[in-house]
Amino acid sequence: MRYIFILYILWNCFSLSPIVYAHNYEEIIQKYYKNNNFNGAVLIAQNGSVLYKSGVGLSNREEGTSINSQSLFKVASVTKVFTSLIILHLYEKGVLDLHQTIGKYYPEYSGEGKERVTLHHLLTHSSGITHCEGSNGIAVYQSPYSVDEFIRRYCSGTLDYEPGSQFRYNNADYIILGRIIEKVTGKSFSENLHSIIVQPLQLQHTAMLYHKDIINGLASTYYIDDSTKIFYRDAPMYIENYFSAGAMYSTVDDIFRLDKALFSSRILQKSTVDLMMTPYPALYNVAYGLWVSQQKFGKKTYKVANRQGSIWGANAYWIHIMDNNITIIILSNTNATNLHTLAEEFALETMKN
Repeated sequence: MRYIFILYILWNCFSLSPIVYAHNYEEIIQKYYKNNNFNGAVLIAQNGSVLYKSGVGLSNREEGTSINSQSLFKVASVTKVFTSLIILHLYEKGVLDLHQTIGKYYPEYSGEGKERVTLHHLLTHSSGITHCEGSNGIAVYQSPYSVDEFIRRYCSGTLDYEPGSQFRYNNADYIILGRIIEKVTGKSFSENLHSIIVQPLQLQHTAMLYHKDIINGLASTYYIDDSTKIFYRDAPMYIENYFSAGAMYSTVDDIFRLDKALFSSRILQKSTVDLMMTPYPALYNVAYGLWVSQQKFGKKTYKVANRQGSIWGANAYWIHIMDNNITIIILSNTNATNLHTLAEEFALETMKN
């Protein structure tokens, strides 16, 4: 018995047992916090299990409150994934045909694309509709408009090119999709979001945002001046003007719940998920609501679905590496950090094991 005990001690002391690899995620996030002004929350998972979750930096600079892993963030264009999912849910139910035009479902639409632009064109940013921001930029979001009025003013008019012939990123495409959702269901976009996604997936901290709302725990957003490295509050805006293209808030936990449901075909049928994840190489590999492409990490290339979002200080980065089921979600309340580079470091660290 004594010899068995000695062998057991030797087994553990001299590394005869397998070594559990410890990822250096905390070291990476602290490096980006100190050297790159990263303020935000991160969640890293593989095969449906969380490997790391943390938050760093300031949620409100005036009050000095800190970010943590439960902090709420404006997710900007990550909203477009939710919009795509609702459209595809209605497609599964036979309510929508992706190859029907805007006019079929939104007869009040007055733009030239009414009978030429399809839902597929809107989903893939290939509609040809004039860019809704035009030469005005953020100014179109700084006056209050109803959705119909915003569409009439900024998402209609003549087409700039033949629908389907080229890619041009345009919030107008997804704002129109959100209005179509309302028209065919008779319910608000927010109600559809809740009944189709939020409630079934039990997303506790995900909803539409309006400028007048006071949301406990929602991180304030800040824009950094590159020359002085001084943070300023974001310019005032009516966030609801972004509507179904960018007006949501969420948390890393809720986005991860969505990620798991999407990639395990629990929110849509597998055939519909495959349709959603089909990239269009001639349109910069855009898919429905996100991008799907081959991306190199280290010496290997992997199939990756990714979605970025950016409205001034509100920045988000969500990638799902499909070949090895790795998910990385980064939500930030500043524009100071290159989230793509940070996500790449997290991915390489995860692949070490």
